[in-house]
Amino acid sequence: IDEPTISMLFTINDSPFFGKEGKYVTSRHIKDRLEQELERNLAMKLEETASADSFLVFGRGVLHLAVLIETMRREGYEVQIGQPRVIIKEIDGVKCEPIEELTIDVPDHHSGKVIEFVSLRKGNMLTMEPKGDVMHLEFEIPSRGIIGLRNTLLTTTQGEAIISHRFKEFQEHKGEIPQRINGSLISMENGNAIPYSLNNLQDRGKFFVTPNQEIYEGQVVGEHSRPGDVVVNLTKAKKQSNVRSSGADEKIKLIPPQIFTLEEALEYIQVDEYVEVTPENIRLRKIHLKEHERKRAKNAALA
Repeated sequence: IDEPTISMLFTINDSPFFGKEGKYVTSRHIKDRLEQELERNLAMKLEETASADSFLVFGRGVLHLAVLIETMRREGYEVQIGQPRVIIKEIDGVKCEPIEELTIDVPDHHSGKVIEFVSLRKGNMLTMEPKGDVMHLEFEIPSRGIIGLRNTLLTTTQGEAIISHRFKEFQEHKGEIPQRINGSLISMENGNAIPYSLNNLQDRGKFFVTPNQEIYEGQVVGEHSRPGDVVVNLTKAKKQSNVRSSGADEKIKLIPPQIFTLEEALEYIQVDEYVEVTPENIRLRKIHLKEHERKRAKNAALA
């Protein structure tokens, strides 16, 4: 059995919607369920943290732990998950990280783009051979580089890439890998996402929430079109004045929101964000829900 390559923080749901959708919400429930999983999931490891409400779970990749989270969710658990982190080991005084063998079969005309994306994430090409009109590519790539790569490749190749990867060995740390550049759009208020506000803020970025969906302060409701986080108010309704102007009440055309699967959400979040998983919803949120708390945490990190 391969050893774990990534870790994720599992913690209790402390959002304003805590306990609304799930049956099992306390840290005792989560701990018992994770310990039960250890008995049959041999590649998984569990560690307690300084906080009684949080647990570090180690697994063999995002998908391995996403299957566990999805199972827990269907059983009625509410849990929050931190950003997946790759396990860094020190071997003979050298900082080492897990390296994986990545195999991609892709139509010939997309192969250039695929090689470019994988190289950006410190991928090293080992084999490139044509099989009919399909190009067979093999790479060595750090596990960090694979997090979030699948979505990018499937979008680029219009869903035609066949991707598989498996753990190979620990090698010397490969240096920085570019992360998501765009910031998040964060909700300012508790309430419902009003279509009027969604329409007015469409040029700020793309949204992850549907019209009239219930949201809360500190929830990540979209992706900013530029770097840096922005706080937006989606709960603001249109002022009902007595004055009418022609063309003011044209039909609102909303761009459909991006709805994440569990695995996509885990690969998408930044260090200061959680994925809130309940039996009915998958939401993204900031660890600190209040704006002043986020500023304080950012200043403390810089100090």
